[in-house]
Amino acid sequence: MYRYDLISCHDCGVLHQHRPLQPREKARCVRCGSVLYRGIRSDPRAMAAITLAAIFTYLIAQFFPIVELSIGGYSIDSTLMGAIYVLWHEKMEIVAAIVTLFTIVLPAVELGSLFYVTLSLSRGRRPPGFDSMLRALGTARRWGMTEVLMIGILITIVKMTSLARVIVHPGLFAFAVLTLMLALVMSFDPKILWNIGEHLPGPKGMRPSQSQFNYQALAAGAPLVACHSCGLVAPERGRHQHCERCKSALHRRRPDSVGRTWALLLAATILYIPAMLLPVMYTNSLFGKEDDTIISGVLLFWNSGSQALAIIIFVASIVVPVMKLVALAILAYTAQRRSRWRPEQRTVLYRIVEFVGRWSMLDIFVITLTVALVRFQTLAVITAGPGALAFCAVVVLTMMASMQFDPRLIWDPVDTHGEKHA
Repeated sequence: MYRYDLISCHDCGVLHQHRPLQPREKARCVRCGSVLYRGIRSDPRAMAAITLAAIFTYLIAQFFPIVELSIGGYSIDSTLMGAIYVLWHEKMEIVAAIVTLFTIVLPAVELGSLFYVTLSLSRGRRPPGFDSMLRALGTARRWGMTEVLMIGILITIVKMTSLARVIVHPGLFAFAVLTLMLALVMSFDPKILWNIGEHLPGPKGMRPSQSQFNYQALAAGAPLVACHSCGLVAPERGRHQHCERCKSALHRRRPDSVGRTWALLLAATILYIPAMLLPVMYTNSLFGKEDDTIISGVLLFWNSGSQALAIIIFVASIVVPVMKLVALAILAYTAQRRSRWRPEQRTVLYRIVEFVGRWSMLDIFVITLTVALVRFQTLAVITAGPGALAFCAVVVLTMMASMQFDPRLIWDPVDTHGEKHA
């Protein structure tokens, strides 16, 4: 009744037969062109070793100072957790909690879950909580933002060079290495680990029938549904169905996808106005008090000769949020109208929205580090403003909107010429 050798396209739902690939090869959907899976080495021992190295790098990055500023006899350095602590005491608890989640908690969940699973698989046994750990791994990957944080650190350093003497610390190099290692860890497909685990005995005391899963041929013409967590393809039995392998909820299409997308888009659009108009930072110095919005920050970089950084911040903080709102509105409207207009192009648009969504958090990470570093008593102190909270909410809401939208709705009205859908 179940097949693990079938792959359902995430973007259009077409089923494909799984075929082995060589390293660096890609399998693409025959209809929409999405990457279904990549050819990687699936040795749990190698995965565990690389993940363990990434964990040590993660700990160095979190507990060692990132950068130090020195000016007028004053000197201050900060770790990432120290920067979040300062933000929390500036009455920005929500922003501090979100930054903690995206840069500390979720990367730790990803690395911890992957190491726990691969270490057990390398010993020839499926560990307790195997399914829960892999589901947590998938969620952490969608929201973790270490690479965005690394760019934010570099922008903050360049920004601070005009204010004080900048001294880099081990935490900066650790974050740089961690970013590269996480890119390698991201190549490990959790669905491959699920398939490996299915052929191994479970925890001690568990009967073989409880720890292993038997796959059988699917009935011809049976309506199928694919699990988004583990990839198992099963017959559709109706509402409130759960995956027999990982216990995740199964649904042919994400429930109320368009309605939830519209609701989140409306909330993000409303908050985008105060995010642009309200100050994101307050600067108190010997020269007085100054309010900085996102737009004024872009102008400051541009006028100070850092045009490249000004363009990066402008694109990440202004252009990308607007384009996400417009793109998601187009996707939701055309899906609601069951339009057949350019499904391939709309699918590509959805992929772009998914990819760039997290990069709008760049400005929030820059604010977090700047607030922690510029605290030179009477010389200069920078605090966070209400615009930072509004902008952070816009980023989170647009990311949630893109996750709620089901791209398979783009293809439902299109003639499939007999192709099967999951």
